[in-house]
Amino acid sequence: MKHRKVGTVMTIDVVRAVAATPFQDIVTRLDDHGISGMPVVDDDEKVIGVISVSDLMGGRPSPDGAGGRETGPGARTGALRLPRLGHTARRAAGEDGRAPTAGELMTSPAVTVRALDSIAHAARTMARHQVERLPVVDEEDRLVGIVTRRDLLQIFLRPDADIRREIIDEVLVDALWLPPHAIGVTVVGGVVVLEGCLERRSEVPIAEHMAGQVDGVVSVVSHLTHRYDDSKIRPVEPALHGLADGWLRRF
Repeated sequence: MKHRKVGTVMTIDVVRAVAATPFQDIVTRLDDHGISGMPVVDDDEKVIGVISVSDLMGGRPSPDGAGGRETGPGARTGALRLPRLGHTARRAAGEDGRAPTAGELMTSPAVTVRALDSIAHAARTMARHQVERLPVVDEEDRLVGIVTRRDLLQIFLRPDADIRREIIDEVLVDALWLPPHAIGVTVVGGVVVLEGCLERRSEVPIAEHMAGQVDGVVSVVSHLTHRYDDSKIRPVEPALHGLADGWLRRF
């Protein structure tokens, strides 16, 4: 089963900073592009950290609540809502009057993903680290894009017809070696309903699990039954023709 990759939804034209980028320039870039965070790179474009609104405001949550509004290259959905921005910048200056830099304020090391990682993997990474955006890097950790929570949500905008077609083609036909209409598959709003009778009990959880792994599926409601309970078959007993034969013929 082919899952959509991060590279299919990431933004390639990435707003970025370097370690020496001063506070006011960081604020200006965030505000101009309507975003709430960006990666920090070194001279080789390798990601060394991430700078966000909460970093600029001493660790307080981002005012927009969502942690980012990146919607595409150079997208601007309205001015970034940073309260008393000029005052914040002045307060950030040290005793020597020098404003802090991205390298001093950034969160490091950065949590990153690769373009060939699945969208599901990226979503789990975001949830585990409680971040709103992930720089996308190549094999040498150089920046190639950025992906946000909004980007990942695109997966749930797949048409129901596309989801149904993938379940039939890749789950029923390719994995279980069944005819396309062996069971009923309906999809409404990303919710999959499976109905019908499979030959073996062991095929039921396989069909349910694989259907749930299809990109865009919100949940699976199963009304599947089976004709034969193969859960108690001993290895020495002759195997019935069916799913096991299909897997063996692939080797």
